[in-house]
Amino acid sequence: MTKLFAALVGIFCCVFQAFAGVADRTLDIYWIDSEGGGSTLIVTPANESVLIDTGNPGGRDSGRIHRVATTVAGLSQIDHMIITHFHIDHFGGAAEIAERMPVGNVYDHGIPDGNPDNNPNDTRWPLLSKPYRELKAGKRHVIKPGKAIPLRQSDGAAKLSLRCLAAKQKFDSTSGQPNPLCEDRKEKSKDTSDNANSIVSLLEFGGFRFFDGGDLTWNIEADLVCPNDRVGQVDVFQVNHHGLDVSNNPLLVRTLRPHVVVMNNGPRKGAGPETCATIKSIDSIKAWYQVHRNVTQADNNPPDEFIANGPEKCDGNYIKLSVDKSGKSYTVSIPANGHSRTYQTVSQ
Repeated sequence: MTKLFAALVGIFCCVFQAFAGVADRTLDIYWIDSEGGGSTLIVTPANESVLIDTGNPGGRDSGRIHRVATTVAGLSQIDHMIITHFHIDHFGGAAEIAERMPVGNVYDHGIPDGNPDNNPNDTRWPLLSKPYRELKAGKRHVIKPGKAIPLRQSDGAAKLSLRCLAAKQKFDSTSGQPNPLCEDRKEKSKDTSDNANSIVSLLEFGGFRFFDGGDLTWNIEADLVCPNDRVGQVDVFQVNHHGLDVSNNPLLVRTLRPHVVVMNNGPRKGAGPETCATIKSIDSIKAWYQVHRNVTQADNNPPDEFIANGPEKCDGNYIKLSVDKSGKSYTVSIPANGHSRTYQTVSQ
């Protein structure tokens, strides 16, 4: 009888967890561990899903994404998949995910014919891109700045929108306000890789605002907010490019003035010293989360409770954020270590 009761409790908990977001009309965001790749899952109050990037090929990352999507978030399909740019740690798991579960819409900035980093000596692109070109999906789209992903609204919940702010170094035509921080703009060497072409997304739910810039790099980050600020203040900033120092221009981060930052780094990738120094220097930031502990530089880490995976060889733990149906507050949690903290949105 005891075993039967325990089993029933387990089933109930799984079902409750899977559908809690729909019942509560929360907006949920999961940062899934792809060991320094990109993989951010958004689940709307209407139980519609958006997966931004898909990690590496090889089964590990697609398996982790599938597990969180199905077992944790209770999804049966990915409604919208956004590939920010064509580096293998961002698009590599896409075809594998499409084999595991249906994919509705796929958005990218246009599959390049040749090497995405403009390197004519690297001839691997046709082979590397073949699975992505051939993956099964309902429909494919080349997204342009200013365009929104069509998402269903949910009765009783705040208004929801997901808009493309930049792609292929082009920007949303929204003029914004003059940005006085641009007076201190400093350039780095021009980035000719596809990182600079990353799709930049802004998710808004009532007063809550979340910025995902893929692997956008230093000079283009500045172009996005100079001479006018096209973004405005955000609540949560997904640290660009896994926290590498070729990205995360202090000009961008200071313009965004986030309250919370989340870094989808790896144990030996990202969390660069310049980026971490920038995060530490910005007064608006109340909390700094990382998917992984940086095992190479101990100082480039937040406190342990804000890190999902401590050991280098880890279980692939995720970070979850849930926004209240009003869009006025949000809770960031790491289920693996019991951390949970609630924040008020910037608009409050």
